[in-house]
Amino acid sequence: MKKLLIIITVLLSTLLLSAQEQQVVPYTLADRDRLSSVEAEIKVLSTKISSLENQMNTKFDAVNERIDSLFWMMGIIAAFMIFLLGYTIWDRRTALKPALDSASRTEDKNKNLINALREYARKHPDLAEILKTHGLL
Repeated sequence: MKKLLIIITVLLSTLLLSAQEQQVVPYTLADRDRLSSVEAEIKVLSTKISSLENQMNTKFDAVNERIDSLFWMMGIIAAFMIFLLGYTIWDRRTALKPALDSASRTEDKNKNLINALREYARKHPDLAEILKTHGLL
């Protein structure tokens, strides 16, 4: 049984090998000419592709430079805005300080004046009456 299987596989393999040997692929001069023209076209396309790659790289570099300059400009503008905000806050504080100091001094003088009037009103009832009507006593 095994011998029969071996004989069948050997016969089948020889038939397959002989079938492959019988198929001859013709290669003519026209085929050779076409192949050479295809190779020439491939070389031309290759040079065109490489030139297009170079053009794309230069354009990408230009775009990258534009983006970098844009980021620098945005950074400068943001720094300027922060500087202006800080300057505005500082200016308001320095501009308001004299007014606040003056208001504080005036308030102290008013308190002293009210205290003096209250002491004087202890001896003079008519002044005490006036201060009561105005809510100072």
